[in-house]
Amino acid sequence: MIYILSVLLLLLLIIIYKFYRLKKTMNQSLQYISKKLNQIISNKSAERLLLFTDEKQLRELLVVTNDLLDFHQGFMADNARMRISMNRMLSNVSHDLKTPLTVISGYIETIQHNQKLTPEDRDALLTNVGVKVTEVAGLINKFFDLARLESGDWQMKWSKVHLNELCRKTILGYYDTLTSKGFDVEIDIPKESILLYADADAITRVLENLLSNAIRYGKDGKVIGLTLHQDSDHVFIDVWDRGKGIKEAEANRIFERLYTLDDSRSSSAEGNGLGLTIAKRLIEQMKGHIEYSSIPFKRTVFTIKFKKSKDTQI
Repeated sequence: MIYILSVLLLLLLIIIYKFYRLKKTMNQSLQYISKKLNQIISNKSAERLLLFTDEKQLRELLVVTNDLLDFHQGFMADNARMRISMNRMLSNVSHDLKTPLTVISGYIETIQHNQKLTPEDRDALLTNVGVKVTEVAGLINKFFDLARLESGDWQMKWSKVHLNELCRKTILGYYDTLTSKGFDVEIDIPKESILLYADADAITRVLENLLSNAIRYGKDGKVIGLTLHQDSDHVFIDVWDRGKGIKEAEANRIFERLYTLDDSRSSSAEGNGLGLTIAKRLIEQMKGHIEYSSIPFKRTVFTIKFKKSKDTQI
């Protein structure tokens, strides 16, 4: 009897000791987690919790906590990029608005104070003022459109769109501009009808932006093309040129707000850098995708890609 009681007592002591060790280990681990989390938050570091343990529940807690830290780091990185982008945008907006307003102010002062101006000179200056006012209004409208797109306030007008007709009509709208600038135009639109459930006005605006960019940056190549094609699952629209193309260093920034090729704000820079951003947002709103590839002076192509919907297939 004494022997059995002794064994039971020994087992009880062993259990109590193990429980004590377990509790002590858990307390130490939780203290480490608490201290490390406070350090990570205070230092705003990208560290993660590193703790070796045999306790399943503690391992699960570490995995969830590290996932949360990863999410937090990603969120902070996105915020930092957004702040940089917003600061750059505000700086560029200030420049883009200030420049034409300064020119307008100069024209008005000339009209007011130059007594030697002829009526024809005044009319010419007023015409220039009108052009600049239109330019500023257009820029403000683009900012407004981008703000609506990014806030989710842009309402799409969904309908069945005949892409063959839309593509043909859009590029024909540039016929006079292209011919006057000496461009050759290569259009490849199939006879087979290609339909898409989308916003016709939005696709037209995207194509107009891509064609305007192709004219602006592809003028050295003097060739512009538009190709409409499809496979079993997707519809594609390519707008391409043979101009100076896009450098690899600019690849990740081409769709940024107010980013222009060469990121130049000099007098030689053209475009306000909002068109591609708006185009990308519009395509994304229609569940599509836009991408580009570029070999300078050979072929720079922007491709719009939409997944076919069954109700538009014929």
